[in-house]
Amino acid sequence: MAKRKEKKKTPARPQLGDNVEILSAGTVLESSITDTLETNYMPYAMSVIVSRALPEIDGFKPAHRKLLYTMYTMGLLKGPRTKSANIVGSTMHLNPHGDAAIYDTMVRMGRGNESLLVPFVDSKGNFGKAYSRDMACAASRYTEARMEPVCEELFRDIDKETVDFVPNYDGTTTEPTLLPVTFPTILANNTLGIAVGMASNICSFNLTELCNATIALMKDNQADLSTLLPAPDFVGGGTILYDAAEMRNVYENGRGSIRVRAKWSYDKDNNCIDVTQIPPTTTVEAIMDKITELVKAGRIKEISDMRDETDLNGLKLTIDLKRGQDPDKLMARLYRMTPLEDSFACNFNLLIGGQPRVLGVRGILTEWVAFRAECVRRRTYHDLKGKQKRLHLLRGLAAILLDIDKAIRIVRETEEEAEVVPNLMIGFGIDEVQAEYVAEIKLRHLNREYILNRTAEIEELEKAIADLEDILKRPARINKIIMQELSDVAKKYGKPRKSEILYEVPADETGDEEEPVLDYPVTLFFTRDGYFKKITPQSLRMSGEQKLKDGDEITQTVESSNGAELLFFTNHCQVYKSRAADFGDTKASVLGDYVASKLGMEEGEVPLYMAVTADYSGHMLFFFQNGKCAKVPLSSYETKQNRKKLLKAYSDKAELACMLQLSEECELAVFTTGNRLLLAGSALIAEKTTRDTAGVNVVTLKKNQKIARVEHADGLELANPHRFRVRTLPAAGAILRPEDMAEQMSL
Repeated sequence: MAKRKEKKKTPARPQLGDNVEILSAGTVLESSITDTLETNYMPYAMSVIVSRALPEIDGFKPAHRKLLYTMYTMGLLKGPRTKSANIVGSTMHLNPHGDAAIYDTMVRMGRGNESLLVPFVDSKGNFGKAYSRDMACAASRYTEARMEPVCEELFRDIDKETVDFVPNYDGTTTEPTLLPVTFPTILANNTLGIAVGMASNICSFNLTELCNATIALMKDNQADLSTLLPAPDFVGGGTILYDAAEMRNVYENGRGSIRVRAKWSYDKDNNCIDVTQIPPTTTVEAIMDKITELVKAGRIKEISDMRDETDLNGLKLTIDLKRGQDPDKLMARLYRMTPLEDSFACNFNLLIGGQPRVLGVRGILTEWVAFRAECVRRRTYHDLKGKQKRLHLLRGLAAILLDIDKAIRIVRETEEEAEVVPNLMIGFGIDEVQAEYVAEIKLRHLNREYILNRTAEIEELEKAIADLEDILKRPARINKIIMQELSDVAKKYGKPRKSEILYEVPADETGDEEEPVLDYPVTLFFTRDGYFKKITPQSLRMSGEQKLKDGDEITQTVESSNGAELLFFTNHCQVYKSRAADFGDTKASVLGDYVASKLGMEEGEVPLYMAVTADYSGHMLFFFQNGKCAKVPLSSYETKQNRKKLLKAYSDKAELACMLQLSEECELAVFTTGNRLLLAGSALIAEKTTRDTAGVNVVTLKKNQKIARVEHADGLELANPHRFRVRTLPAAGAILRPEDMAEQMSL
């Protein structure tokens, strides 16, 4: 009898945590991805946040602090310059990163690089330029550096225990955790840091204005900072377009956007524009690339030539004009279309006590004052202890003043050296420290003149000690010391503003005039996942099947023109405005533009619906799951200021079921989850002018029912449509019958 074949048993799938034998790999332990991230990635993320990317209250990241402290210990505060390579090599005792990273840090702090409003490194040689991506710095073996005089304010009294010191990475030396800066360096220079999951972008303020504002804030914590600190001040100059609301947000909350535009002059003799100052967020090359792109695309036709004439005298970008062109109108357009006008996005994120916090200017200055007060308190305590120790010794010395011969006799008659100190203690009633000090006095100093000179200090020391103790007891005196130091810094190192403030922009410089747009027929496509395509009729006729992302589908197809206005409504109850001309012509064989990225939407924000209009006529209908509908005129979304984003585009009080754009009144079909259908004319829905109105009741819903979808009724085929039509709203509608259901399988 033939043997039955035994069925092979399929090995059980390994469970989480089981040891799995894999050929040539040994034993592999399966673990949850969340556990792996928590044990491996989180420590890395915290290290980047706390120990690398974000500045602390003294205004420095660890890399900057290590470099400056190394230069301080090398004696470069007052000594001659040394080769940058020497500084980089010495810094590696504190900073375990490579020499290239250390040198890049030093270059950015150098005066020659023009990155910082208050530079800390007195550079010699080619340190590159912050406003140019092509002007690279020379190698460290060619350049020289030392510290700027202002660095004296960074290290003042650092040897008096004003800050904590910790061992370096290999335990061979120590380094300060913070620098005892005497002015708010955190706001005196711009700082950019990108950590894991968070970032920091701090703008710079004029040193004189900053010190004066800090003093005013110490006198009155509700002081109006905008009067003393009107706006930031950038090292590259430029013109700040003042926005009171944005500036208030920056000062109070630490977030906001500051518009900065380039400064230029017109050379009438050569018919050219000379740009000499640009925003801090861009470079000369980026501006030239954008202008070149616009000229090639035919959008700018007034320019005949352009060249970078930057030299030792500073930045200079020359733009030659064609004959008869208006330089003011051209610059207004260039401000709008190029980085010649750009925004500095403020994000005042810094470490306070090892914790990242986003603070406004007022909050940062308050924290800095508390930090500086602690430094002054520790310095005062250090001086007090030193003077108390000195006073204690001098009082012991004064005790032998009455009988120097007795002190000599005690020392001579003592048989053993170890008994000298105890015998002096007994003979004069002094303690061991005082006796040790007396015993160490040289023989030549055992005269009345020396002792009288030393003991004359006692009265001065007693007064100084009383004064130091009074400082420690009275915070007002500490504040007075800080204010005096700030005043001295402002007088010694303060300089005039580099950035001008433009409080009112003239109408002819706003650049709001519309750019001529070529108008031609196009077909617009919008998909469920938020992709947009603009295809010309000729290209559409030659195209094959539309290429889409996996699982995506086209939800809207609109025949329009290139000059049409586009409104993208999002899940955050906002609407983003654009033009069809802002999107490039494309083909069916490409995915198209991802609208959320193209229009700079917020994190987690996605477009839900696209409205297309040429004159903002018609209405937007927002149907909510609770049976209400908001009918809003499309003209409510038209703005004179050409704004790109509008808040409160529709109500957020109820879940949105769907939205429709109506160019004219029509009949609508409203489907509910209760298997009901309602046919009603859109004219029955009352119009509301407020964009975020909650709407009016359209459908009477039973418990746990809601609106499922809404569409145009002319596309439906119903056996008896009169059953579903109503003349007044709200209404419940009629239940769909089987013969109607055959046409409505998508419900």
